[in-house]
Amino acid sequence: MKIDLMDQVALVTGSAHRVGRAIAVELARQGVHIMVHYHSSDDGTVRDALTDIKSYGVSAFAQQADLEDPESLSGLFEAVESNYGRLDILVNSASVFHANNLMDMSLADWQQSLNVNLTAPMLCTQQAVRMMDGNDGRGGSIINILDYGSVQPWVDRVDHGVSKAALLMLTKISALSLGARNIRVNGVLPGPVMKSPGLPEERWQQVGARTPLGRSGEAEDVARAVAYLASEDFITGAVLAVSAGEHLI
Repeated sequence: MKIDLMDQVALVTGSAHRVGRAIAVELARQGVHIMVHYHSSDDGTVRDALTDIKSYGVSAFAQQADLEDPESLSGLFEAVESNYGRLDILVNSASVFHANNLMDMSLADWQQSLNVNLTAPMLCTQQAVRMMDGNDGRGGSIINILDYGSVQPWVDRVDHGVSKAALLMLTKISALSLGARNIRVNGVLPGPVMKSPGLPEERWQQVGARTPLGRSGEAEDVARAVAYLASEDFITGAVLAVSAGEHLI
């Protein structure tokens, strides 16, 4: 059954910029009220994100939180509770992305990737479930943002790939664990949808050209996939690849 997202409440981590922002804006377009999370984005970036979201007639608030700090993370959910009193959708989008290989990777990079990309989504899931249990049996939807490193060895993004592969398993375990509570847990696996800062345009075109569809995408492609999963009540434990087939190679 299709779920009407109008007037639901979503928390999207890392939603002041890039893919997280596109997800928040798309959910707002569907009528969802948004709690914007950010870590170090400047005031102007956060303000612009809130303006884009509110342009669809929904409410939006922003809360700074360091996802490596459990107390700061808890404050994020306290902000959701104080502003909305409920939570229907959690999107774990925030991540860190270090370039390294196995032998030059630092312990600090390894630990940060595990903290932000894996431990924080787990803690967010626990807190979200406690709030969703109060939704009079309606449950909710949790969507984890994965990537290529979740399914293929990524030798020049070691800590990132390992943390995202573990997040994929957490997605499946969460779906099995939370189904009886009517909480659906799914993953979205983006491919080349947003050029990294500093990457030459020619190289970016080459990245897209190597996919089976032969092209790159946009952050909005991921956002529409998230909205789809949030609105479908018979899908859980799924991983939707939005990658032009990159995940196959």
